[in-house]
Amino acid sequence: MNSKTMLYIGKRILLAVFTVWVVITVTFFVMHAVPGGPFVGEKATTPAVQAAMEAKYGLDKPLMEQYGTYLKDIVTKFDFGPSLKQRGRQVIDIISDGMKTSLKLGLIAAVLSAIVGIVLGAVAALRRNKLIDRVIMVITTAFVSMPSFIMGSLLLALFAIKLKILPANGATPAGLILPIVTLALYPMAYITRLTRSSMLDVLGQDYIRTARAKGVSGGKIIFGHAMKNSLIPVLTYFGPMLAYIVTGSLVVEQIFAVPGIGRQFVSSITNRDYPMIMGTTIILAALIVIMNLVTDILYKVVDPRITLE
Repeated sequence: MNSKTMLYIGKRILLAVFTVWVVITVTFFVMHAVPGGPFVGEKATTPAVQAAMEAKYGLDKPLMEQYGTYLKDIVTKFDFGPSLKQRGRQVIDIISDGMKTSLKLGLIAAVLSAIVGIVLGAVAALRRNKLIDRVIMVITTAFVSMPSFIMGSLLLALFAIKLKILPANGATPAGLILPIVTLALYPMAYITRLTRSSMLDVLGQDYIRTARAKGVSGGKIIFGHAMKNSLIPVLTYFGPMLAYIVTGSLVVEQIFAVPGIGRQFVSSITNRDYPMIMGTTIILAALIVIMNLVTDILYKVVDPRITLE
């Protein structure tokens, strides 16, 4: 690895760290600027009790002192503090429990969308302007245009309520099928269109025509040259796609009652659990930043022709 590559990686890491710091800072001050407080809505809360609760969680200290302590705890101990509503539990423990389900959903949906999208995209490219190509393009356009909460609601109404084939609750293994399909449909449709476009571009290159002129078999041209080079955009999209699926599962998990990080995030907003809101926002934003960082670094690995700036 040469010095130019190391310098590029170092710059990207510093930019990622700076981005996460900005997210932490903005999230902290926005939460503290929200009118009211986390204990205002509780029943039978007197001013004395509210003041005691704020003192217990350090909310009575000056804002900049709270910020300094919060930032120090995150950097040194990866500690987001205790939950204000789920008494006795740390925010990081709640997030860890929810991420176990959310990451499982995200990984399965990402792999499923990648496999199906690549296959459909290749078929559409090889059968360009044929009936199957048009059908695939119409279906994928519909999936790309439809928000996940609408798609999830339609699948829930059809397969869980009307046909009663699958459970509506995502707390069981069978109940995870509909959330996985809902999360996979948009990226699958996008990868299909991306693969088709990239493969059509590769099939029109001079070296493909040269290989055909030399009598190279169609299968070797497709799988040895065209497919390999057309997957470069898909590979670079996969990292951010995984982060998108995990962070985009917030609404889907709520629809299917999946016990993941999305459900915890929505309930924390409803309950004004500020440390939980901040912790979840920071973790999900950091996940997106990290996946984009990994993708940027892998550009050079996937395609050595790319020049790092």
